[in-house]
Amino acid sequence: MRVLVDGHEDGAINPADRGFNYGDGLFETLAVRNGQARFVDWHLERLATGAARLGIPLPDAVLLKDEVARACPGDRGVVRVVLTRGSGPRDYRPPREPRPLRVVSGSPWPERDPACWTEGVRLRWCETRLGRNPRLAGIKHLNRLEQVLARAEWAGDEVAEGLMMDEGGNVIGGTRTNLFAIFEDGLATPALDQCGVAGVMRCAFRRWAAGQGIAIAERRLPAEELAGARGLLLTNSLIGAWPVRALAERVFDLDPRVAAFNAWLERR
Repeated sequence: MRVLVDGHEDGAINPADRGFNYGDGLFETLAVRNGQARFVDWHLERLATGAARLGIPLPDAVLLKDEVARACPGDRGVVRVVLTRGSGPRDYRPPREPRPLRVVSGSPWPERDPACWTEGVRLRWCETRLGRNPRLAGIKHLNRLEQVLARAEWAGDEVAEGLMMDEGGNVIGGTRTNLFAIFEDGLATPALDQCGVAGVMRCAFRRWAAGQGIAIAERRLPAEELAGARGLLLTNSLIGAWPVRALAERVFDLDPRVAAFNAWLERR
């Protein structure tokens, strides 16, 4: 694994770093294919959105792209970009003149069962709910404790992912994925203006769908509505799109558009 701390391979993280102590920061996870980080511009746009929301000065985009390229682990792998507010006094109050810390690391590609794409995956419902907070909704901040607690609810590989709801019973997405539901009158994806992460692959799937003339509504999606769905699919930056074979005891047909999107993705 190659790790760059503020651009230096021999860099170290200060124990007083606010990202380490308070989750005061952001991160991005980029897929590397053919030696190139996929959708790097979209990832940096989301990082910029999050930095503006949190009031963290954003490093130069050219600098970040250079460090992403330096950290790329060969032909195929994963690059993770972490941006924190930097070190400061032992206090929740942010420093007046923050000195952000950036950590860019590369790691091998995670191998997964190919059947996830061809035969679909099994989901379950999570008991852990996502708290509503519009100021943090959509961005990928470092505090993922709700997802950690949700993922701790099951062990083993038979269930690939768990679906999370907000406090009002609306589906938001998986612990690490965005959700699309397929209905008779079109597709729907949960609104993420109160909580959840607006994934880069979610954006890619929506843009691909628009090019195919496929309408996708972004709206509140009460959990009980999934009982009337014809199918479900999940997206994130590393898996592309997974068709869902089953949610709890409900079995779904696999939609051929999922394979079509993944084929399109492989050509990028």
